[in-house]
Amino acid sequence: MKFTTDKPTKSLHLVSLGCTKNLVDSEIMLGKLKEYEITNDASNADVIIVNTCGFIDSAKEESINTILNLHDERKEESVLVMAGCLSERYKEELQKELPEIDIFTGVGDYDKIDTLVNEKRSAFTDEVFLLNEENDRVITGSSYHAYVKLSEGCNQSCSFCAIPSFKGKLHSRTLESLVKEVKNLVSNGYSDFSFVSQDSSSFLRDLGIKDGLEQLIEEVEKIDGVKTARILYLYPSTTTLSLIDKIADSKKFVNYFDMPLQHITPSMLKIMKRGKGVEQLNELMNHMKSKPNSFVRTTFIAGHPGETQEDFEILCKYLEEFKFDRANVFSYSDEEGTSAASLEEKIPQELIDSRAEALGEIISKTTQESLEKDVGKEFEVYIDGESQEHEYLLSARKTLWAPDIDGEIYINDNELFEENGEQQQLKFGHKYTVKVTELVGDKLLATVIA
Repeated sequence: MKFTTDKPTKSLHLVSLGCTKNLVDSEIMLGKLKEYEITNDASNADVIIVNTCGFIDSAKEESINTILNLHDERKEESVLVMAGCLSERYKEELQKELPEIDIFTGVGDYDKIDTLVNEKRSAFTDEVFLLNEENDRVITGSSYHAYVKLSEGCNQSCSFCAIPSFKGKLHSRTLESLVKEVKNLVSNGYSDFSFVSQDSSSFLRDLGIKDGLEQLIEEVEKIDGVKTARILYLYPSTTTLSLIDKIADSKKFVNYFDMPLQHITPSMLKIMKRGKGVEQLNELMNHMKSKPNSFVRTTFIAGHPGETQEDFEILCKYLEEFKFDRANVFSYSDEEGTSAASLEEKIPQELIDSRAEALGEIISKTTQESLEKDVGKEFEVYIDGESQEHEYLLSARKTLWAPDIDGEIYINDNELFEENGEQQQLKFGHKYTVKVTELVGDKLLATVIA
């Protein structure tokens, strides 16, 4: 009889809610818990971690419901961990009200999660957690694309946003740290990158450097193996025409411009404390749109306190005329600790929802128009894998688009293409040139031509 001293493998179930910045933090935790086998079966997992979002009411509700549902189905001896933004924002209240949770931790201890799980204790470090090249991440969801976080926290004071209250002031990573991380990811087979933070255009401003993002672009240009890159979340008051030019002139950064505007009238921009006037915003947006093969995405808030019917109508007209490639609209909700929550000119919820719905209808139309422009065109895509729509269709993404949010292109999976005189099968995670044949609903259909 053969005996073994190997310990049985423990299993881990992790749910990452909210934004892509949260996803990076979740990947750090997976890296620290590599001895655990990742499982989709929460009911049999030894450790369950929910990385929560605390941004707006709907996100908070989703976080609480998710963790309570997981508690209901987990096995008795498992460890349930509540981590991230919601946990950080309401740490005292949640620890009193949720005895179901074994471990609470916030936004400063992602790299200590292995210790917290082993010791079964909660921790909230006051210092902000910044990723460095020594942190080992487990990239999820893609074999070729990775998110790279530039900084943590935010120096802006938007009226509606509570993020600085629990994420703190801007803390940028060093340029050297980012370059090392990208090189390391390239060596592990990653070639497409999305750079993210709460305010990406302010990168390095806390260290006295005003053109930090431009310097990053220059450094990434030098890294062999980076095929494509994009920047998410540019802030109006820290984005310059020079930065837009730098992105457009880059051979690796695609002309992807993601700037949440929130509104477009002088009075609302002032109430929202957005730090930029309408003329300057229009100059920035038109400059982005003027770049060849540009893709412009934004976000608006409907029903912020003080928004008049005239403000709303001007916003609707602006949306119709500018024709964003993609946009999102959020219904305003009061957030504790924000200046907007204390304003008196509140708008009835029914009116907020109707305005959001009207904006959403305009956005649906302009998104459809953006997709229609691609019919008959040729461009590069990444093939991600089989589609969920049909077993004979592959799911692809335009190299210009960000993953998961900008759309999906269907490609016939039994297609062969010719390379060096031989017929080749399409490979997942590779880049191909396609020609779009038609638009069905909100999905482009395309064939591979090179």
